[in-house]
Amino acid sequence: MKSEPSEFSIDDLVKAKNQTVAWFGVRNYLARNYMRDLMKVGDEVLFYHSSCPEPGIAGLAKVSSMPYPDETQWDKKSKYFDAKSTQENPRWMLVDVQLAKKTRLLSLADLRETRGLESMIILQRGNRLSITPITPAEWKIVAKLLDGNSKSA
Repeated sequence: MKSEPSEFSIDDLVKAKNQTVAWFGVRNYLARNYMRDLMKVGDEVLFYHSSCPEPGIAGLAKVSSMPYPDETQWDKKSKYFDAKSTQENPRWMLVDVQLAKKTRLLSLADLRETRGLESMIILQRGNRLSITPITPAEWKIVAKLLDGNSKSA
């Protein structure tokens, strides 16, 4: 799950009540579908900082709720307002995310240089999705990197 640190950072999650936040504002249908259809309570999450001087994984989190409607879609003052969404047929869903651990920054450059991550969706040129799935093998490699092990997983 990607977030711009200027909007919401890993440090903001550390400071949040119960270290939990509703992952609101997703307005891409594919990213929404990943969150709505694939994420389950307890799923592990890579918290990724994007659109910043050094993008990369800044922490680990867990999905802590089932998907539910994103209230910002009905708030006319929100930049996430969607006039076509209704209470009866909400377009946009979210899940709550809870901090598991703040980590050292694992940079985009390091991820790109790591064998076994070549197919990771977040590393594909042109990918702008804020939410993408990863495989168990990719998770294992990233976990090793975060623990300080070599890039040749």
